[in-house]
Amino acid sequence: MMATSVPHAPGEERAALRLRLRAARQAFVASPERAAAEAALGAHLAGVLRALEPQCLGLYWPIRSEFNAAPACAADPVLAAPPWALPWTQRSPREMRFRLWDRAAPTARDECGLPCSEGAEVTPDVVLVPCLGYTVNGYRLGYGAGYFDRWMAAHPQVTAVGVAWAVSRLAPGEFVPEPHDQPLMLVVDEHGVVAG
Repeated sequence: MMATSVPHAPGEERAALRLRLRAARQAFVASPERAAAEAALGAHLAGVLRALEPQCLGLYWPIRSEFNAAPACAADPVLAAPPWALPWTQRSPREMRFRLWDRAAPTARDECGLPCSEGAEVTPDVVLVPCLGYTVNGYRLGYGAGYFDRWMAAHPQVTAVGVAWAVSRLAPGEFVPEPHDQPLMLVVDEHGVVAG
C-alpha cells in the first residue's frame, strides 16, 4: 500500500514559514553584514519618506531583530519635524491604534506586552510596517495576529510602507495572500524599494 501525503493547511504552512524567516533574520542580524545593511536601509527609507512628506509618521518599536527606523528618521531634518506615533494594541477585541510618541525609549507596555507610547491617539498619514517576510507585489507576512492588516483595512487612505531585511524576501509562490492580507504601497530593504 502506497503512503499518501497529507496536504498542509495554509495556517501550518505560514507557521513553518515564520519559523524559517525568524531564524534567517536572526542569523543575518548577528552577521558582519548587518552594519552596512543597516546604514543602507536607513538611507533608502529616509529617501522614500522624504518624498512622501508625512504630516504624522507612524513608526514601530523594533522587536525580534526588526530594523530600527527611528535613528534614520531622527537624523533627517525633514522626517524629524512632524509628530511621530507608535502602535498600541489590545487583546480583545484585537485592535491596534497609534499614539503620539515623544521619541524617548518607551517604558509603558500595551495589552500584548509590547513597548508603546502613552500619548494621545492619532491617525498617522504614513505608517512604517515591519515585515517578517514580503513578496515583490507588496504583501507581507507578519507574526500572525493580524493587527497591522486590520488597521490598514480600516485606514485605506494611509500610506503603508513595509520595512524589511533582504533576507526576508519571499520567492514567487512561497506566500499566497489570503483575503485578510492587506497590500503595502511599497517595501524598502537595504537594496532600496523592492516591492509594491
